[in-house]
Amino acid sequence: MTNKTDESDAAKNKEIAWWQPAMVLLAKLSGWIAVPIIIALYLGKWLDKKQNSAPRLLLFCIAFAFFVSMLGMIKESAVEYKKMDSAIECKKVDDGGESKKVDDKAANVDKNAQIDKKL
Repeated sequence: MTNKTDESDAAKNKEIAWWQPAMVLLAKLSGWIAVPIIIALYLGKWLDKKQNSAPRLLLFCIAFAFFVSMLGMIKESAVEYKKMDSAIECKKVDDGGESKKVDDKAANVDKNAQIDKKL
């Protein structure tokens, strides 16, 4: 009896809540916005004090951080879009010939999930 209970508890723990991937994506994208800007603010102020160049270097650092943020968000969005596209294709299993194609896409989704865990 306890063995079945342990198996059902393990299965529940392995399942991902429906909201969890959205929150992870929100955290990643928010990080790409906040972290470069905060670094640019401190770096720009420090450079302005060191070079005695009022707001020029601060504005340059903020502009550079904006572009870094945009590139990071585009990269993260592309990765997530590929994951969603692969998951949708896996669900569209037709008869016969497409089963191998779907299996290959499922393997790619697993690889992408492993890469995300490493990051």
